[in-house]
Amino acid sequence: MKHAKKSAEGNESFGWRDTLIWCGIPVIIVLLVRLFLFGFYVIPSGSMMDTIEPGDRVITSKLTPKIFKLQRGDVVVFKDPDHWLQQENSGRLGGDFLIKRLIGLPGDTVACEGPGKPVTVNGTAIDESSYIRQGVDPSAFPFSVKVTAGHVFVMGDNRSNSADSRYHQDDSSHGLVPVSDVVGVGLVKYWPLNHISTLDSHHDVFRDVPEGADD
Repeated sequence: MKHAKKSAEGNESFGWRDTLIWCGIPVIIVLLVRLFLFGFYVIPSGSMMDTIEPGDRVITSKLTPKIFKLQRGDVVVFKDPDHWLQQENSGRLGGDFLIKRLIGLPGDTVACEGPGKPVTVNGTAIDESSYIRQGVDPSAFPFSVKVTAGHVFVMGDNRSNSADSRYHQDDSSHGLVPVSDVVGVGLVKYWPLNHISTLDSHHDVFRDVPEGADD
């Protein structure tokens, strides 16, 4: 009887241990995935319409720029460089983060002559009709910015409602975003269900752009 009792206790102990292992391992895996591979954000503003609508939830890859290089066209999530959120129309992106499209890499010169004119990168005009919100100019005012080392130039797809790199020329980084502040590149929209889709980086828009010249 004592032997039977000990066996029952052993089985009970093993059952609990087995349950903890099988429940704990998936939880640990999920935590590691979220910590090192993917980020999850809620989009509060309309600065990326119609690509991303207010209230959409997006998943980002944390492997870029940590492992993979940033590319022109990437939809990037980044830490607020210098109080940009104060000029965004509606709240925060799950904390002190913003989301925009990367237009210029270090060494690039990004420019526009104003309404009705295209944005140029290193003197080459780009056709942004595949992602800019319909009826919105590439820029409502002229600008020309040389992207310095370790920074990127970003713009919202809804250019008429995006306090992006164009609007912050007098801040500490002259409207540029430090690459070290980029926390990920958008992959997909996963909520609401009727908005589920991949986030296209439209790298082809920039295929004819020559490399920028470092200072």
